[in-house]
Amino acid sequence: MNNALDDISGSLGAKAQIYQSGRSNGSEALVSLREPLLTPNVKRTSPCQGNRFKIDTSEVLPGPPSFAEGLAPNLSHSAPDSLLPWTKTSATQVIKIYNEDNNSRAVEVPSDIVARDICQLFALKSQCIDEHSLTLYEHLSHLGIERTIEDHESIMEVISSWGMDADNRLNFRKNYAKYEFFRKPLDFFPDHMVSISGEANGGVDHSQLVQIFLSASTCPEIHGYLHTKELGKKSWKKLYFILRRSGLYVSSKGTSKDPWHLHFIADFTDSNVYTLLSAKKAHGAPTEFGFCVKSTKCTSSRDMKLLCADDEQTRTCWITAVRLFKYGMQLYQNFMQPHQKQKSSPMCVKVIPEESFQRSISENSLVAMDFSGQKTRVIENPSEVLSVAVQEGLTWRRKSCHRLSAHGSPSASQSSLNIALHLAQPWFHGKVSRDEAQRLITQQGPVDGLFLLRDSQSNPKTFVLSLCHMQKVKHFQILPVDDAGELSYSLDDGHTRFSDLIQLVEFYQLNRGVLPCKLKQHCTGTTL
Repeated sequence: MNNALDDISGSLGAKAQIYQSGRSNGSEALVSLREPLLTPNVKRTSPCQGNRFKIDTSEVLPGPPSFAEGLAPNLSHSAPDSLLPWTKTSATQVIKIYNEDNNSRAVEVPSDIVARDICQLFALKSQCIDEHSLTLYEHLSHLGIERTIEDHESIMEVISSWGMDADNRLNFRKNYAKYEFFRKPLDFFPDHMVSISGEANGGVDHSQLVQIFLSASTCPEIHGYLHTKELGKKSWKKLYFILRRSGLYVSSKGTSKDPWHLHFIADFTDSNVYTLLSAKKAHGAPTEFGFCVKSTKCTSSRDMKLLCADDEQTRTCWITAVRLFKYGMQLYQNFMQPHQKQKSSPMCVKVIPEESFQRSISENSLVAMDFSGQKTRVIENPSEVLSVAVQEGLTWRRKSCHRLSAHGSPSASQSSLNIALHLAQPWFHGKVSRDEAQRLITQQGPVDGLFLLRDSQSNPKTFVLSLCHMQKVKHFQILPVDDAGELSYSLDDGHTRFSDLIQLVEFYQLNRGVLPCKLKQHCTGTTL
C-alpha cells in the first residue's frame, strides 16, 4: 500500500495535503494525505502579511496543535473564495473545492498542479473505484455558467483569470460523459450535423469520425440551427451556425456556406465554451439547453455570446466539438492515460469499439449456473436463464425473511425488509421530483445506463426508475404486485417479478429486459 501511495505521489510531483472541513476553535487543522500510513514531514504555514486574505474558520475540524500553529484566523477578505492564503513558500497554495452538497475542503497544492492531480488525490482519499469519471468544474456564480476543466489544465491559471472580487468556485463531481465520445462517437455527433469540407456528398466515414477531428490535415465542421440572443436585445433569433477549426461562423443567408455569407463570431484560442445553468430564467432563452462562448478576459454577461439548442444532444454535439477543436490530441491523451502505462503515439489514434472496450476479465468469464439440483449445471438456453434467476432470487429473499421473522409473521417481516433494504442503497434518491432526477442525471453526464431510483410522486405506493439512453432521460414506473399476500415489484406489468428493489436493479444490470439498455452507473454524489 505504501508503494502505491509513493507511486501516486511521485506522479503528482508534490505531497498534497488536505484540510478537514468542520468547526474548530479559531484554528485550521492541516491533515496530511499520507498520515495514516507514514510519518509525515509536515510543513507549517505562516500567517499572511498584511490584510489581504481571510480564512473561514467555520469550515475546519480541530486537529493536533502542532498542525495549526501557523494559521491566521482573522484577516480581511478580498480574494476569490477558492483561493485561500498563500503558504510560506510560493511553490504551494491552498484552494477550496466544493461538491454537490455544498460541502467544501481546502487543499494545499503545488502551484503547477493540474485538474487530473486533484481528482486523483480525492479518489485516493475516498477510495473511489471510478476515479476516471471524477471531474473539476469552473463555476462562475455571478454569470450563472460553468464548464469542465480539462484534466491537463492548470488550476492556478483558471483561478487567476477570475479577478480578486469574483464569487466563483471549483466544483467537484462525477462526469461519466467526459470522454464518452471516444467510445461512442455517433451518439455525440449526429450524421446530419457533421460534414467534411471537400467531400462531394458531405458524408462522414463513421469508423474514422474521431480521427478526423484529431487530424490536422482534414477540415471537419459542425453545422446546424441555434438560437442566439441579439446584442443589446432580449429577443432570441434562430440562425444557421458553422463550427470549423478556424472558429464559429453564422450564415446571413439561410444555410449558405459561401464565404461572403459567413460572418465570424468567435475563435477558441483565448475563449472557452460554458453551459448556461438557468437559460430560461436568467436569459429568457427558448429552451434550457443554453451555452455560451466566453473570452478568458470577459467579466460581464454582456460580452458573452449566448447560444441555445433545441435539445440536449444538439448542445452536447456543439460543446464536444469545441473541446476537440480546441485541445485536439491532448484530449485523446487524457482519455488514454488511465488505460495504458505508456503514452500513445499521435500517429496511432484508434477508436475502440464499445463492445470490446475495457471489458473486464470477470465479465468475459460469466456464465449462467443452476444450483437448484444435486449437481450444478451451466444454463445454455437464454430463455431459461431468466426464469432461473428470478426463482433463485425469490428463494433467497424468502430465506432471509424467515431468518428475521422470529418475533413476527413472515409476511410482516418481508414487508419491513423490502422497505429497509433499498433505503441505504446509493442509487436510491427518495422523494426527488421528476425534474430533479433529470437534472441529477444530466449533471453527471448523459451516458447510456446512468440511472437512479426514486419514490413516485403521483402514486405513493410505487417507485420510478429514471434511466438515461441516447442522451435522453426516460422514466419507468415500478409497480407493486400483490400475489396471495406476497408483495413483489415489476417493471413489465407483472411478467417479471422481484421481491425487492435490490433484486430488480441487480437483474437489470445484467439483462436489458424491457429497458432500452442495461443499468450501468448509478447517479450518486462525490465525497471530498
